[in-house]
Amino acid sequence: MTPSAPAPHTLDTRNLALRLSTAAVFAVLMLTLLYFGQRPWAKLTYLLLMSACVFMGVREMCLIATKTGAKPSIIAGTLAALLFPLHFYLAGIDASDPLPLWLVMVLAGLIIHFGMLLFEKDPLDHALSSQAITWLAAIYMGLGLGFQQKLFMFNETTLSNTGARLILALFLIVWLGDTAAYFVGTTLGRHKLAPKISPKKTWEGAAGNIAGNIGGAFLVRALVCTQWSVVDAVALGVILGVAGLLGDLVESTWKRSAGVKDSAMGLSIPGHGGMLDRVDSLIFAAPVLYAYVHFVHGLN
Repeated sequence: MTPSAPAPHTLDTRNLALRLSTAAVFAVLMLTLLYFGQRPWAKLTYLLLMSACVFMGVREMCLIATKTGAKPSIIAGTLAALLFPLHFYLAGIDASDPLPLWLVMVLAGLIIHFGMLLFEKDPLDHALSSQAITWLAAIYMGLGLGFQQKLFMFNETTLSNTGARLILALFLIVWLGDTAAYFVGTTLGRHKLAPKISPKKTWEGAAGNIAGNIGGAFLVRALVCTQWSVVDAVALGVILGVAGLLGDLVESTWKRSAGVKDSAMGLSIPGHGGMLDRVDSLIFAAPVLYAYVHFVHGLN
């Protein structure tokens, strides 16, 4: 006689209410910013917002890594990571690209390697792992959130406020997928997706995630990016869903390897945990969305 399937998880209504309240406040702030997306102050404000997220994410990655014995530098990682969104911002307002990507990499290397050599008390203590993780934090957060800045910097094409529309599309597709995964996974989830990495994730939740992504893409097609075709909506729903799921699993792998359950490390977003828990899907999905609109729709 085979054992019965485990009962589905019950909904945490208290956390859900807090989660939705926080999301509502953030949504109002973001929609206001996106509405004025073509204004220079809006693009600068978005850079400042991404910079704050970069700092929180690098901080969390470095503190998680300390649980494994490494000693990455939050300061060096943050400074190096901030160069990436700054590059995309400056390239968007000045066609001469005053801070090219090659210079970003050179400066980041100088900050991480020579900075840690000069200012660490014992530069030989876990030097290889510490500098490698500092690089990883800088590239992961810098490029992941930098591509959001790149999308936001798009000027008007055949639709007004193109950059803001793409950012709104990114959020709607990814977060509607996350929401669908949460409800489907907690009510119907029985078959584990990756039990060693993330025990709560199920194949049912993953299916709900992709369905939510596709539904979000069709909502975006109807209300935001009205020139998208049905093929665009389906393709973006699937590939952003897969990218977001992989991003979530990658972050879960890091936390589990360090024995950490919550990435917040003492600085939490109410109802949502740490910054890494909030942006892990977006970090992988933003470059994918940029690649799609660049290669398929020709946006530069």
